[in-house]
Amino acid sequence: MMHEWFRKFAAAVSERVASPVAFAAALGLIVLWALSGPLLHYSSTWQLLINTGTTVVTFLMVFILQSTQNRDTKAIQIKLDELLRAVHGARTSLVNLEEMSDEELDRLHHEFQRLRRRVEHTAEGTGVRET
Repeated sequence: MMHEWFRKFAAAVSERVASPVAFAAALGLIVLWALSGPLLHYSSTWQLLINTGTTVVTFLMVFILQSTQNRDTKAIQIKLDELLRAVHGARTSLVNLEEMSDEELDRLHHEFQRLRRRVEHTAEGTGVRET
């Protein structure tokens, strides 16, 4: 129950803070804070207000954005796994790439770089232009 509530909350917050309205509101708050400096004589309290506010908001947003990013990544991974499974001739061993070590990923990356160069070289020889 708590997981579902947090998922919905994080998705809603993430959606709203990524909007131009949220950016304008944040910018407006910063402008108001800056304009209040002379009125508050640029005091320690005036500085503490912005420092504390931005620190708290940043701290909380890290958890919210990480949660939504993890969920999106998992959904994309499942979709890609399904495509690999459904495409005849695809290497289904690539389904668990996220479980491989960095060395194994580097080896595969180099293998695909070699394959790309070979395809480009073949395309150049045939006069076919890659788009």
